Amino acid sequence: MSRTVLAIDIGSTKICAIIAQIDNDNNIAITGAGTTKAQGLKRGSITNIELASRSIQTAVEDAKRVSGSDVSSAIVSMSGAYTKSLNSNGIVNIQSKEISFKEIERVMHTSLYNANIPNEYEVLHALPFNFKVDDQDFIEDPLGMNASRLEVETHIITTQKSNLNNLKKAVQGAGVEVENIVLNSYASSIATLNSDEKELGVALIDMGGNTSNIVIHAGNSIRYNEFLGVGSNHVTSDLSMALHTPLSVADDVKLTHGSLTNQSNDLIEIPVIGDVDNTHEVSLDVVHNVIYARVEETLMILAQFIENSGLKEQIGAGIVLTGGFSKMDGIRELAIATFGSQPVRLARPIEMDGLFDELRNAEFSSAIGLVMYSAFAYTPYEIDANKRVRHRNETPTSQVDVNLTPSLEIPTASISLDKEKPSMISLDDKKEKKSDEAGSLSKFWNWATQLF
Repeated sequence: MSRTVLAIDIGSTKICAIIAQIDNDNNIAITGAGTTKAQGLKRGSITNIELASRSIQTAVEDAKRVSGSDVSSAIVSMSGAYTKSLNSNGIVNIQSKEISFKEIERVMHTSLYNANIPNEYEVLHALPFNFKVDDQDFIEDPLGMNASRLEVETHIITTQKSNLNNLKKAVQGAGVEVENIVLNSYASSIATLNSDEKELGVALIDMGGNTSNIVIHAGNSIRYNEFLGVGSNHVTSDLSMALHTPLSVADDVKLTHGSLTNQSNDLIEIPVIGDVDNTHEVSLDVVHNVIYARVEETLMILAQFIENSGLKEQIGAGIVLTGGFSKMDGIRELAIATFGSQPVRLARPIEMDGLFDELRNAEFSSAIGLVMYSAFAYTPYEIDANKRVRHRNETPTSQVDVNLTPSLEIPTASISLDKEKPSMISLDDKKEKKSDEAGSLSKFWNWATQLF
């Protein structure tokens, strides 16, 4: 039986809602979509809950009108603006000498528990990038293997609790419950990268209106993510100041004459800022130089991110650019020169049933990725924002809202190694530590019981 999903991509300049049908084989058919200008947001983060809720509601209602479906919960994207990342590891002994899902859950839970996460931050994703069975590294899937010890290294993405709460309030204000939250650059990577690129190592850069987000895949796992608060709107601002013209006119100039390759000395006539009745002439060569300087600076900072990640040598498939900013003429050639002659590809979302022509553009990569995430197109194992251990082959169950209140409920679901697909497993949260001393004793006891 098919199920209906709603995905809401909350970007820095636009909000896109997509409704899709997913059948039992996880095939996707898009049935409705709605897009509206983002209000109440700055650099992808909520700055006015009421305005943001109105924008979200408008996009959702448009999607429902096209689809004819009434969906009450959604999977939502989050900007990397206030995220922090760290790596952690966990280790457990295997008493039965055969690794079941319970041991995978336990070792991932251990790596999360061992992470030094500040109190004001909440886990958004915990993504394992290296399973180690006894002394063998980089096991793709340890499920069912014989072993006496299982280790994991995990890339953990966290965000401020206040940022998460504000996002949830804005979506709920639009009459929609939050089913799950996904980092927008992670969603974009799902919609644009192929398996060869992920295995060889690739850096995906989602270049939007006010932000640029980067994730690095190495060995089919996300190893690094970073955020830059610069996007195509900054080009518009630069043009407005350099040409002394209103922002709306500068944006039109960017869209009409913006190019990183074609230089011209032709003159264009544009109104003067503050006095639209008067006009003045400017050279397209000036327009080119302003755009080139901003884009080059942005790409250089992103190249420095890759250098600082320590993973530059593992990016065998090069760089993939997506997002609305990546559509600028000549950006691929400038990126090749900036990133040290690494291969650069411009990416759009992959094709699927019902994909509207508008949604085929690069600025909708994150929204399409959210829909694909709902169809389990994520890493083989991960912990999501609901603190559930997710498995790529899990069967759909009733949805669970994102809950920031720690739960002491013990998971009762089980996983078998037969041909049936495993069910979702919910992770039990740890009680808050009463004091530093009690926390140390608790952590030691927890480690000892998990190890033995």
